Amino acid sequence: MRWKLLRRRLSISAPRMIVRSYLPWPLRWAVIALMLGFSAALALWAFEFGKTLSGLQRGNPDELHRLRSELLELREQRDKAQSIANTAESLLRAERVAQERLAEQMKALEAENLALKGDLGFFERLLPASGQQPLSVRSLQAELAEPGQMRFQLLVMQNGKTLPEFHGRYEVTLTGTLNGQAWTQTMPGGARSLQVKQYQRVEGVIAFPEHAVVKQVQVRVTDMGGTLRAQQSLKL
Repeated sequence: MRWKLLRRRLSISAPRMIVRSYLPWPLRWAVIALMLGFSAALALWAFEFGKTLSGLQRGNPDELHRLRSELLELREQRDKAQSIANTAESLLRAERVAQERLAEQMKALEAENLALKGDLGFFERLLPASGQQPLSVRSLQAELAEPGQMRFQLLVMQNGKTLPEFHGRYEVTLTGTLNGQAWTQTMPGGARSLQVKQYQRVEGVIAFPEHAVVKQVQVRVTDMGGTLRAQQSLKL
């Protein structure tokens, strides 16, 4: 029986044994306190080293003051530059608006200049020639406004500055063909009254049969007694 117990203790199936060193509790607390103190010293060193790297250590307040002053100066310069940029942008926009307005005014002046040139040429054509009659019909124009309607325009002028005001009548006659035959038509309602001090523009519309072909437009101006004073014809 004893041999079996001894063999069991010496064999592999014997129970495990753990060998622990015995350390008194006061010594354990001393070791723990030493480790905590070392950790605290290491943390303090890291904090002071970080302050040194960032330039915030207590031993260099002048450097900190200089950096703050430079920061404030840079901010002021940035604000001034931003203000100048905003002003320049506003001036640029105002200049663009002024250029657009100037371009519009130039276009309007060009159109007005062309209109004045057209009027000048029109009145140059109206200047009376030497030996011309005291009253004349100038610039007779006629066009087909729509089927069966002829639009006309003319200018009656007195060729003199000291002539009295003219009182008379004017009549427009259309000549052409209708259904293959000669055709003539005067203004509906007959001749119309006309008063000319220096010059008088006359315009109107004459209705005629839609199947008629107008080949000529004639204007006759007579005085109150029926005497012919001026006339002009236009072939179409």
